Amino acid sequence: MTQDQEPVRQRLLGEATRLFAERGFEGTSVQGIVSAAGVTKGAMYHYFDSKDDLLREIYGRVLRMQMERLTHFAESSGPVAERLHTAAADVVATTVENLDDSKIFFRSMHLLAPDIRKVVRAERRRYHERFRDLVIEGQQEGTFRKDVPADIVVDFFFGSVHHLGTWYSPEGPLSGAELGAHFADLLLTSLRPEPTLPFTK
Repeated sequence: MTQDQEPVRQRLLGEATRLFAERGFEGTSVQGIVSAAGVTKGAMYHYFDSKDDLLREIYGRVLRMQMERLTHFAESSGPVAERLHTAAADVVATTVENLDDSKIFFRSMHLLAPDIRKVVRAERRRYHERFRDLVIEGQQEGTFRKDVPADIVVDFFFGSVHHLGTWYSPEGPLSGAELGAHFADLLLTSLRPEPTLPFTK
């Protein structure tokens, strides 16, 4: 498909992603985006209200895809430990597959207009809450340890996921799927209900 045949909205998102990655959000102008996409400002404003709106959508499309996949995993049959492991591995793998989008967003989120930032945080919170529900389900049935609040488990796990863009390289030894399996293994191991001895020096 040539650029002329590609839908305008996708061209705008593609060029915005490329330019934000190359120049940063602040260093990219609306004119630069529309020129690269070969459209007018009027065409852009038909699809997006602002440059902030473009940045929100770059991450939003990844988050919507991940939410759809998480819902499928969470609502499938099978033991809760298996479902949580699949969900945890998947969010790492899909983040790696869309690393530029995630990296651009987390690097520039603080630059978004407050109203848009609030909406994005609410969307991400819904994902985290659905993930947390799996942890709570496992705690309630005795599969997972109960001494650590589910919110802490989720914050700890996603603190690592959201920083993948600062260190992960596709040129490295691990694929996204392999890295996801390691992350999921670590999460499930940390949730085992066996008692552990307190740390002492």
